[in-house]
Amino acid sequence: MKTHPAKSKDVQPDRLKRLLRDLVDIYSPTGKEEDILEYIEKYLKRHGMVPVRQEVDENRYNLLVLPGRTGDVEVCFVGHVDTITAYDIEDYGFRDEGDTALGLGTADMKSGCAAMIEAFTVLAADAELPPLALALVVGEEEESDGAKALVDDYSFPWAVVGEPTDLAPCLGHYGYLEVLLRTRGKRVHSSVPELGQNAIESMLKLLLIVTEYTASSPKLVYNIRQLMGYPSGFVVPDACEAWLDLHLPPDSRIDVLKAELEQVVEGAGRNIPGLDGQVRFEDTYSGYRVSRNGLPVKKLREVYRQMSLPWHSQDFRSHSDGSVLWTAGVNPIVLGPGRLEAAHTPEESVSLDQVVKAAELYLNFALSLSVGDGRSS
Repeated sequence: MKTHPAKSKDVQPDRLKRLLRDLVDIYSPTGKEEDILEYIEKYLKRHGMVPVRQEVDENRYNLLVLPGRTGDVEVCFVGHVDTITAYDIEDYGFRDEGDTALGLGTADMKSGCAAMIEAFTVLAADAELPPLALALVVGEEEESDGAKALVDDYSFPWAVVGEPTDLAPCLGHYGYLEVLLRTRGKRVHSSVPELGQNAIESMLKLLLIVTEYTASSPKLVYNIRQLMGYPSGFVVPDACEAWLDLHLPPDSRIDVLKAELEQVVEGAGRNIPGLDGQVRFEDTYSGYRVSRNGLPVKKLREVYRQMSLPWHSQDFRSHSDGSVLWTAGVNPIVLGPGRLEAAHTPEESVSLDQVVKAAELYLNFALSLSVGDGRSS
């Protein structure tokens, strides 16, 4: 297999760290990405790139760096610039402790975005660019509206999604099912609960049954994300909602899971007051596995060998824009710096050395591509 000589030395660690610092210091929760997009657009232009705005809604857009002819795109590097809401709006910014960078978005996924931008900054100095694109998208933490807009307007066979995988290449991706449960009760004054029916108590009983069901499938990832009783105040609540996140292995059948959950809730309704016997499914994405025989995968594996990195392919356990891309016919490889378990926590962090390594990896993978190579599946 013919490969280009590695240019890892062209990645500039100090420049990359400054970029990551600036990205983390710009607060960009989902829906409020305008400031970080403006910064990145200026940064890309300053380093010789011509970013294209792709409108997502009235105030938000994706930023794209495309080759001369958009039809030439064989691999698109995709990163989302939004984060969850800050735990502490007074203390979310970048700080470093030795090799560790801390702050909101350091792992998920401003380090991945910074590494991709650094790789493209190096590539921009080369007159002969490989057939690839960079897409910095909005909205991943909620509706993935940026990724949906991307695949509506552009087509490409392969993608690299820079979510935190600790630099392990994820060729498989868990499916995702968002579930809404509701219970009803009878509202009375809080001092006489025996005269009413507490909808929260009914929900807790239901959740115990659902939890027992999910425990019977050890590979199923189950999380109670939100539990809310209504109304607030000095009353017995007569309504309750629970939102559940279910992540299931790539080879699982999501239709079977839905049917079984409906049966579980219907059966519970015979013994728990206040259940209407229904469960609602919101966002649904099937899991997937990309082909290990695809030429981009083979080239990526060769880059790992050249860089003396261990090749331990895994399945990505969370939801990501990779699911949206897969649904649109793209083959997404999820690969980025940082650890998934550090994301969405007050102590979110990433290894700066790993961010540099990610930029080198992205760069060398990009340089291994030549016109037409990515077309093989």
